[in-house]
Amino acid sequence: MIKAVIFDLDGTLLDTLASLEKTGNQMLRDLGFAAQESDKYRYFVGDGAATLVERALVAAGDAQLVHLEEGMRLFRSYFKEWCSYGVRPYDGIVELLDTLRKKGVKTAVLSNKPHAQTLEVIGEYFGGGAFEIVRGQMDDVPKKPDPAGANHIVKELGIRPDDCLYVGDTDVDMKTGLAAGLFTVGVLWGFRTERELRENGAMALVEKPDGILDLVGQTR
Repeated sequence: MIKAVIFDLDGTLLDTLASLEKTGNQMLRDLGFAAQESDKYRYFVGDGAATLVERALVAAGDAQLVHLEEGMRLFRSYFKEWCSYGVRPYDGIVELLDTLRKKGVKTAVLSNKPHAQTLEVIGEYFGGGAFEIVRGQMDDVPKKPDPAGANHIVKELGIRPDDCLYVGDTDVDMKTGLAAGLFTVGVLWGFRTERELRENGAMALVEKPDGILDLVGQTR
């Protein structure tokens, strides 16, 4: 039986698009570029803050990334202030976590969002005891889709990969879960498309958070 679930953060547990758009667009304006449409941030996000900044700059016209260093400085500065701007849990997520806890299923978070901001938004929207382990991007652990972060969490939880689900909303998440040997689940309420999830190896797709409960009750 499934004993643990590792969740991605942005686009899986929390709708963070408004905060990323506000931060990224203020960075672009400060550098003299035009703000980018909200939907573009669905594809800028997912591979860490540095890659988001790179993608936003290229989309705005800085193809040679001349402003990358200053863009990163601005993004980090604004994101400390706005990482919770407009953020909300997706409908059904709080109830899902409560049910998993009652069933004795362990939960963890693995995100490419900077670690400090990952801790901040998890604490703000879910409290301090909602997850056994919370990990954002840290310098000493390769970012997703490298499986190192997921592998560390599985080891810390004291379970086998066969006992764990990995849940996310992007190609990066599907690659991460599969590389770690976890049953990898794509969510259809997040930032990316069903096609992207299927093409990158999703072993199951769920339309609503309570669909995770059906998977937890299965054996592998």
